[in-house]
Amino acid sequence: MSPLHSTPLHSTVSTPLIYTLHNTSLEMSSLRLRLRLCLLLLLPIAISSVTVTITDLPAFREAPAFQNGRECFKTLWSPADLTHNPSIIHIAMTLDAIYLRGSVAGVFSVLQHASCPENIVFHFIATQRRSADLRRIISSTFPYLTYQIYHFDPNLVRSKISSSIRRALDQPLNYARIYLADLLPTTVRRVIYFDSDLVVVDDVAKLWRIDLGRHVVGAPEYCHANFTNYFTSRFWSSQGYKSALKGRKACYFNTGVMVIDLGKWREGRFTVKLETWMRIQKRHRIYELGSLPPFLLVFAGDVEPVEHRWNQHGLGGDNLEGLCRNLHPGPVSLLHWSGKGKPWLRLDSRRPCPLDSLWAPYDLFRYSPLISDS
Repeated sequence: MSPLHSTPLHSTVSTPLIYTLHNTSLEMSSLRLRLRLCLLLLLPIAISSVTVTITDLPAFREAPAFQNGRECFKTLWSPADLTHNPSIIHIAMTLDAIYLRGSVAGVFSVLQHASCPENIVFHFIATQRRSADLRRIISSTFPYLTYQIYHFDPNLVRSKISSSIRRALDQPLNYARIYLADLLPTTVRRVIYFDSDLVVVDDVAKLWRIDLGRHVVGAPEYCHANFTNYFTSRFWSSQGYKSALKGRKACYFNTGVMVIDLGKWREGRFTVKLETWMRIQKRHRIYELGSLPPFLLVFAGDVEPVEHRWNQHGLGGDNLEGLCRNLHPGPVSLLHWSGKGKPWLRLDSRRPCPLDSLWAPYDLFRYSPLISDS
């Protein structure tokens, strides 16, 4: 018989087996249906869990409104302003999830001690990924603050940086200070750059008013520094590299507090000069400490000296251990927890250093942090 005329399968199978196969098929269909329903019911829970893990950021108490003193004439600023108003103080800081608690404390400290807080404009640098959430947090914590958020593209530096002695120093946003002249409006001709691990305990207008003279950058400097520690043996063995420091005083300065003439920076194309050293570092490993050495190579010995009171730095200890440090001798206008140890982490772990209690009054954080850079 031809295969086309063979007996159909169902005609050769007994009735009980047909019944069993039919029930089994129904049971499998029912099981698949129940599994799909379970997945649909569990999906919102899974999505909710992922959302909390990825997008949740810390909450802060709302800061009080700070008003100008009688000696201040209130001036408004917007990015569309075409004229430079010297009575407006421009401050730049970075914003990210890891250091957000420190950034908020820093802003709060500036406003609390300022004689003209309504004349201060904050310029926050953030990556695109978190900028909407960060904007919401800044607006709810400081409802009366004048500020702008600028998007920093990590790809600008990702191919130009190499690993250093601490992971936090390798983050692209740590290099954003190099690009302030490109990110901020050209009408902002002068800016104070602050790191996110400091608090100001004096009127920031005093720092703003310093005369930079012919210099591009003003900062507290230390001219008895041993530059040997900042660069590798490859750097010192190259006549071409070490000649960059020839004839200049070996003056260290901490880049977490700088007053910058953005007009002169743009004219001198200092971003390009810093990037040049970063590219050399990428190829030949001439230093170990993140974004600091390029600044030393370009500006060391050519910085307008600022009183040391404006950067009592190193309170976070060294970059490896983060041990407790004491204040340097002299008056204090700014406390800076540069180094590995951050006051919010040490306070939460109940192992604070004595000076961490000076940071605590500016902490607006509502609950324990979940993110650390250690």
